[in-house]
Amino acid sequence: MSHFSDRLLGPVPYFLEQPGGEDVVPFVTPAGDRMWLVCDYSLARRVLTDERFSRAEAVKPHAPQLIDAQPVPASMASMDGTDHTRLRRLVAGAFSTRRTAALRPGIERLADQHLDALAAAGLGADLVHELAAPLPVAVLCSLLGIPPEDVPQFRGWVEVLFDLSLGTPEKKARHRLELADYMADLIERKRRTPSVDLLSSMIEAHDRGEVSMDELLTMGLALLMAGYETTVGQLGLSVLSLLADPVAYADLSERPGDLVPTVEELLRLNPSTPLSFSRVALVTMPLGSITVRAGEAVMVSLLHGNRDSGTFPEPHGLRPSRRDAAHLTFGHGIHRCVGAPLARLQLQVVLGRLTQRFPTLRLASHPEPVIWKDGLGTRGLARLLVEW
Repeated sequence: MSHFSDRLLGPVPYFLEQPGGEDVVPFVTPAGDRMWLVCDYSLARRVLTDERFSRAEAVKPHAPQLIDAQPVPASMASMDGTDHTRLRRLVAGAFSTRRTAALRPGIERLADQHLDALAAAGLGADLVHELAAPLPVAVLCSLLGIPPEDVPQFRGWVEVLFDLSLGTPEKKARHRLELADYMADLIERKRRTPSVDLLSSMIEAHDRGEVSMDELLTMGLALLMAGYETTVGQLGLSVLSLLADPVAYADLSERPGDLVPTVEELLRLNPSTPLSFSRVALVTMPLGSITVRAGEAVMVSLLHGNRDSGTFPEPHGLRPSRRDAAHLTFGHGIHRCVGAPLARLQLQVVLGRLTQRFPTLRLASHPEPVIWKDGLGTRGLARLLVEW
């Protein structure tokens, strides 16, 4: 990749392979539509907060699209203004810092169980299969109230939907329908037998007339799919980034007090979400070196923004001690990732315990220890072979 100098990024979409230096560049999407890609950190923050760039307009049938896909149902991520606020308020409490902190003991137990199994298995393992994939799905399904026996089926659906190399378009469409049918059935089961979980509280909000059934179904699916795939990807990428810098791995193993800033730096350096959702300009306006016309679509490269040398000195290096501006990995503005506190907690628990229990962890001496997933909206690993 011409803009970046390290090997941590793996394959990236062609339109992210920019030569560097430009603040906003044009590109043609895989769907054949023209968009603008914002690469500058300050401009990225502006686009993500400026109400003149609309998410709601970007999901309308004739708006420019990243990929050819079915129309996106209404959800928080595709709304502006009061509609967005109404739905976000419904789930934000479950992901508050206080509520998330209460989940720490359970996440620690899960992490210890998986690490115990790793230690008992021998001197090597696939960290994606044994740790990065199973832990987030268990956490998220517990939060939402999905029965443990349904978790393997859910993982199968989501992995095919997010990895472009898995399954035919027909299979992906079938999985999407099966997942939607499953969620609709689960909502009905929970309506009959409610419990203390996020999905049950969302059902209560529907019964009070605060959300429609379509919104309830779409939000449940969005929380499951986005929260699972991004966290799985971020765990794998973060471990890979540490293993690529043995000094940083050893430092974290020896100084666990550096865990929080190290996690933030790993999020900046190697984000599992390289792009924002698209937005459509409501008016013609200047944007850095270009003019965006009303009706044109804009996407923010979170990857480029996080490595903007004007904001982050030595942007391609892992520097846990940096005290620069906040990274963009969770977005910015009203559409900032609602699950960010939970994602951070899982990263802190897993990386903290992993580096303490396996201080000599390293990439396996295998011809291909790392296999990348093939995705556009998310980045991640299909395999991460390690030994100790």
